[in-house]
Amino acid sequence: MLAEYNPKVVEAAWYSWWEKKGFFHPDVDAVNSGKRKAYTMVIPPPNVTGALHLGHALMLSIEDAISRWRRMSGYEMLWLPGVDHAGIATQSVVEKQIWKKEKKTRHDYGREAFVKKVWDWKGEYGEKIIH
Repeated sequence: MLAEYNPKVVEAAWYSWWEKKGFFHPDVDAVNSGKRKAYTMVIPPPNVTGALHLGHALMLSIEDAISRWRRMSGYEMLWLPGVDHAGIATQSVVEKQIWKKEKKTRHDYGREAFVKKVWDWKGEYGEKIIH
């Protein structure tokens, strides 16, 4: 046994089995026929306001435990991930960054240049959230 948990080693064998068993897809027919109750949890996505941190891991660990418990309790469980929804929060972070680094506001850039800065920020941090 390895001294530490290595998800690539441990879960590699399980993942294809989970997919074959359909564990990532709830049985809608079982819910519609009344055989099973539905339980759905939509994951509030992390915002593109910076790098992911331990708080995100804690939140997802709790949601994972709840969804597994519901599934083991006989529910058809759907744990649905989302993607960023915080355009205003992201804009605010970018505005603070350009003020801190350059002492400029979004008005100094104009709409098109500022929107490009926001997309650049999203490009830097958004992929980290997806992966």
